[in-house]
Amino acid sequence: MGKKIKVLIIDDSLVFREVLSRGISTDPLIDVVAKAEDPFDARDKILEFEPDVITCDVEMPKMNGIEFIRRLLPQYPVPTIVVSSVSSAVFDAMDAGAVDFVTKPNVQSAQSVESFIRDLINKIKTVNGATIVTNAVENKESVNGSHTLDTKKIVAIGASTGGTEAISALLKQLPPQMPPIVIVQHIPPLFSKMFADRLNTLTPFTVKEAASGDYLEPGKILIAPGDQHIAVKKIGDRYKIDAFQGEKVNGHCPSVDVLFHSVAKECRENAIGVILTGMGYDGAKGLLSMRRNGAKTIGQDQSSCVVYGMPKAAYDAGAVLQQATLQKIPGLLCAMLR
Repeated sequence: MGKKIKVLIIDDSLVFREVLSRGISTDPLIDVVAKAEDPFDARDKILEFEPDVITCDVEMPKMNGIEFIRRLLPQYPVPTIVVSSVSSAVFDAMDAGAVDFVTKPNVQSAQSVESFIRDLINKIKTVNGATIVTNAVENKESVNGSHTLDTKKIVAIGASTGGTEAISALLKQLPPQMPPIVIVQHIPPLFSKMFADRLNTLTPFTVKEAASGDYLEPGKILIAPGDQHIAVKKIGDRYKIDAFQGEKVNGHCPSVDVLFHSVAKECRENAIGVILTGMGYDGAKGLLSMRRNGAKTIGQDQSSCVVYGMPKAAYDAGAVLQQATLQKIPGLLCAMLR
């Protein structure tokens, strides 16, 4: 058996700390080395126990989790998973540097707690050894002169762990006159709409959660709902969304592969596919299918990924035409659209 993953739990509720600790300790690869009731208690324990992964509550006395993460990570770059109630605060935590989040369970329901613990164990294993990246994309000059972009094309983007921040950083650098963009981010239901609303505020685009019948239009971004697959259908010379419930594909619903395969079939050379940070191999086959059908494809490189899983699988499969850092993808994408 490999080296155990050392976990520090930070939560102001004694009961919840115990629920968490007992739950994740059932996995033989996880060792809860310490528990802390607030960020000040946590700081000492980080120095003492050197955890591999931290789980951190958002609402805490003395200092909230977001402020703590913002101050902590520059000094101690430990992959941190935020444990939160359903609120858009998780995106502030991700913006501060957290690598993933889980939603607090209903402690009254054994089933809810069980599913939460399972989810958290998976995420701890995924983010162990993850790269703490700052997604600041500084170079705006690369996307200038973009008024000549081909808005008849479709841009399809897929991402998982670390993706909310990568997508946000990418979109902020793109010019407003982009062709339609369709996105699958592995994210729980409810959060997909919050994510779309947040991007609608932060970027120059009209961003909404995708629904069946939505037409793809320049300057508009559609994001898959957290519990539905989305596919693109060609109707005359326009494209529209088909959103539907279905079995998980590669462990996910929505699945990047479902979107990419539909784009390969319906848009052919009229599309560009982008695969960003994430664990696993969802999107690799779909992106390969896009490339074989004439689409241009971009993969995020290892140095700028939180988790170099999905882009690596796509690259290894021969699906990626060009690999680039997150900082360079906006310019590359615009160059492909000129």
